[in-house]
Amino acid sequence: MKSDSFVVAGKTFQSRLIIGTGKYPSNAVMAKAHEASGADMVTVAVRRVNISDRSKESLLDYIDTSKMFLLPNTAGCYTADEAVRTARLGREAGLSNWVKLEVIGDEKTLFPDNAALLEATRVLVKEGFVVLPYTNDDPVICRKLEEAGAAAVMPLGAPIGSGLGIQNPNNIRIIKEQARVPVIVDAGVGTASDATVAMELGADGVLMNTAIALASDPVAMARAMKLGVEAGRLAFLAGRIPRKSYASASSPLEGVIGARA
Repeated sequence: MKSDSFVVAGKTFQSRLIIGTGKYPSNAVMAKAHEASGADMVTVAVRRVNISDRSKESLLDYIDTSKMFLLPNTAGCYTADEAVRTARLGREAGLSNWVKLEVIGDEKTLFPDNAALLEATRVLVKEGFVVLPYTNDDPVICRKLEEAGAAAVMPLGAPIGSGLGIQNPNNIRIIKEQARVPVIVDAGVGTASDATVAMELGADGVLMNTAIALASDPVAMARAMKLGVEAGRLAFLAGRIPRKSYASASSPLEGVIGARA
């Protein structure tokens, strides 16, 4: 797996698993789960970081930034202007010029507002941000986001926090076939097999939070997700056998005495 590096905007990551920082029972458990996951990129909501007073305990105190790359996100933003301001705030606070861009369009489903997302992407790219937009599993909007300068596209597998797994595998496959930037499945993963499916479809990476943070044992689930992502990627590279409607003998009959012609 070491020779199969994950590259986004020219930066190389050893793990294809990206993890979050919300909903954990405690920051200490979060830190242990991060270590167990093997991830080297972690997303942090700008609004959850105590930027104004660094003397107080902060979420960042529990993230080893010598090992983990910070990916600020604009969680909780419902307009393009709000998301742009939040991204700027994160950069000015010294978090990063990278941003996981979220612009939510519906409070109940938490589906993205794709029009606003595209608008915010264009603005932030012009300002020098490395933009990774969270979007629907729609090949058309993914293509438009790439054309707007997104460094990667992040289609959802299912609604945020639902744990439903990959609901539209063919959409993910089409998005990957069309994309010239990394495709990272974001949202909807519930367990390790979901992560494996995403990677077997050809996704370059998987981002998750709830599936690990709210598991009965977050640290064990983080380890499971690490293995699931690695297994799915390896299976994708290996190439699965074709699906068939009928049986095919696992042992060749050529040369076997008495075999039926």
